[in-house]
Amino acid sequence: MTDSRETGLVLDPKYDSAGLITAVVTDRSSGDLLMVAHMTAEALAATRTSGEAVFWSRSRQSLWKKGETSGNILKVREIRIDCDQDAVWLIVDPTGPACHTGAPNCFYRRVEGDSLVPIR
Repeated sequence: MTDSRETGLVLDPKYDSAGLITAVVTDRSSGDLLMVAHMTAEALAATRTSGEAVFWSRSRQSLWKKGETSGNILKVREIRIDCDQDAVWLIVDPTGPACHTGAPNCFYRRVEGDSLVPIR
């Protein structure tokens, strides 16, 4: 492999054509998957600077600091990036539910056939 993005030690995120990178968020203590969101370069920079998760809201077309209205901040403890730098993994300490519905995480339903079954 000769692609420095895949083998090197320089942060060089590969954003998609919309300027987004996928962000996967897990709870540092439990390891639970909390949510999946998207980040722009500005959101990633704000997250790195503030230590709190900032995403790009595709519906509002603006930066969105997780918990800015609910108070359920995601305190970022570690940021990892995948092999080709097109996805980031935020390992966080949540200060409350991660999902806007009030559920602990956004994955609170299991698919069974054509139905959804609540879990937890």
